[in-house]
Amino acid sequence: MITLNLLPGAIPELLACVRETQQIAKADRYGLMAAVLDESLAEDDRRCLDRLLRSICRGRVQIVDDLSTIG
Repeated sequence: MITLNLLPGAIPELLACVRETQQIAKADRYGLMAAVLDESLAEDDRRCLDRLLRSICRGRVQIVDDLSTIG
């Protein structure tokens, strides 16, 4: 079985970047997928993740095909 280990602080950092750019990149979407599958995710990270996914569903965040929105 493959285990996924997210970097500490990765989800709040992603949320901050997405808030700043109003975009989410391809690599970030893979990070979200890994976070959704992580059953040991902390409650604060889960709330950040839910907030981010809600923003995407409501169209507040544009999905782009770039590899990264940072830079």
